Amino acid sequence: MFRRELPAGQGMLFIYEQPQPVSFWMRNTLIPLDMLFLDATGTLRHVHAQARPLDETPVPGAAPGDRNPDRLMVLEIAGGEAARLGLSPGAIMAHPAVPQARAALPCQ
Repeated sequence: MFRRELPAGQGMLFIYEQPQPVSFWMRNTLIPLDMLFLDATGTLRHVHAQARPLDETPVPGAAPGDRNPDRLMVLEIAGGEAARLGLSPGAIMAHPAVPQARAALPCQ
């Protein structure tokens, strides 16, 4: 919050103790962000690109109609980075917070 820039390759990762439905907002956020919502396997399930600065409208972690809206992690990166990096639903991320027995990409 209150940042005026976010360099490429940096961001903030939110990890929940248990997968759950989540939503975010942009209160006190001065720059556009891409919000990447990941499930308990580390699979990217929903991307909200270019979230509007200072907007208090909730940004849901699941697309309409998603039958499994639970999310384990949310990664916030600079607005436009998801598209630049080619990140879209179905991409997978290795991380030790993902239960390794069911991880789409286990940590090595």
